[in-house]
Amino acid sequence: MSRLQTQEQTVDSEGDSTLYRRDEEGTQSSHRMLGFSDALLSIIATVMILPVTHTEISPEQQFDKSIQKLLATRIAVYLMTFLIVTVAWAAHTRLFQVVGKIDDTLALLNLACMMTITLLPYTFSLMVTFPDVPLGIFLFCMCVIAIGSVQAMIVGYAFHFPHLLNPQIQCSPHRDLSQRHILHLVLRGPALCFVAAVFSLFFFPLSYLLMVTVIFFPHISKATTWCKDKFMGHRESPAHNMEPFSIDLYAPLSKERVEAFSDGVYAIVATLLILDICEDNVPDPKDVQEKFSGSLVAALGAYGPQFLAYFGSFATVGLLWFAHHSLFLHVRKATQTMGLLNILSLAFVGGLPLAYQQTSAFAQQPRDELERVRVSCAIIFFASIFQFAIWTTALLHQTETLQPAVQFGGQEHAFMFAKLALYPCASLLAFAATCLLSRFSTAIFHLMQISVPFAFLLLRLLVRLALAGLQVLRDLWPQRPQDQGEPETQSQLLPAPC
Repeated sequence: MSRLQTQEQTVDSEGDSTLYRRDEEGTQSSHRMLGFSDALLSIIATVMILPVTHTEISPEQQFDKSIQKLLATRIAVYLMTFLIVTVAWAAHTRLFQVVGKIDDTLALLNLACMMTITLLPYTFSLMVTFPDVPLGIFLFCMCVIAIGSVQAMIVGYAFHFPHLLNPQIQCSPHRDLSQRHILHLVLRGPALCFVAAVFSLFFFPLSYLLMVTVIFFPHISKATTWCKDKFMGHRESPAHNMEPFSIDLYAPLSKERVEAFSDGVYAIVATLLILDICEDNVPDPKDVQEKFSGSLVAALGAYGPQFLAYFGSFATVGLLWFAHHSLFLHVRKATQTMGLLNILSLAFVGGLPLAYQQTSAFAQQPRDELERVRVSCAIIFFASIFQFAIWTTALLHQTETLQPAVQFGGQEHAFMFAKLALYPCASLLAFAATCLLSRFSTAIFHLMQISVPFAFLLLRLLVRLALAGLQVLRDLWPQRPQDQGEPETQSQLLPAPC
């Protein structure tokens, strides 16, 4: 009898394992799909700048207040939409922290989500081309709502087939609560955009305010919770809600995903620069014959300023990526604040094609070169100052966020400080110099573009010399005598030599 029961249990266990294996058939790892999604999202976020760079300013027009206001409005709308795309990317990343494996249905749903995201640049083009018509805002909000709806379908499908979930969520007794939590995370942005779409029909300025709220909603929610706990006291959660999630969905995004998305933005920005060269700087065969007597070399020589602007802009993109790479090479863990600062930096990095368009127009519209130089300096300054802010924020929690070499007193601390401070200081200095020497604004800007790469090459030597000079000054500075009974306390204001 016991043998028969053992055989039945064996058959039941084999049947369960066979059923489980049958459920596992057709599933695959999500790594490649996530790489594809990250690449597509970084491209969509970056090409948002194209309607801004293609703002047509005829040679007869001056860079007056109306043009400045138009350009400033388009840049502001670009920054908002760029950050909303990064919110969609973050929600997608959180979603696939829960979904561990995919099947054909999930892959197709993800493709539908990506297709909807690819429509965002078109709706943005409508917004900047017809700023007084609410249709562009309405369509943009509808796209965001559609993205959230497809992501909600992915959540529902994955929780309906638990073998697709992350093993920690799959085995959790609070799976239903986890599903409601991830749905709240995915749908809160589209819910705000739904309200923004309604207000766009009769008062569209409020729609922009609501869309900005989408960007900072996680940080606003976190600050609200902190204030509530501070003034009303921290309330204990009910016993049945204790530890409902095995994965912290509010934790900072993984360093690897942040690096991959950032590298995608830098690579696409560099590509957009050469696309502008290919589109605008290939001479027309008829013009070569009529204006340059058939000499292609002479025709290309007329585009010299544009090629100079291209090489300077590419060097700027490349060196900003180099500084970003060096920074995250020393980062152990990226906090939520560091992630927000990184997104803000990438938003201005995405504006570097606009800086290239402004500097390449020096030859055609020399009377507006001062305003164009200042726009370019401002873009470079904000792209680099947010990088410096990431490092400064990391220093506040250096033991858990940074490698020992770049912490206060570390061997690479001063070198990292100089590397991240170089572009903010150079762009700010160039901007100030154009205020004093406006007649030489173009020469000042090109001098900055040429000198900064050489400064990067000599930076380690310059930092060594500066530290040696500070050490000499400290040795020459008269020190206050200390009591013999007091232990000598030496301030580590100066880091060790690089």
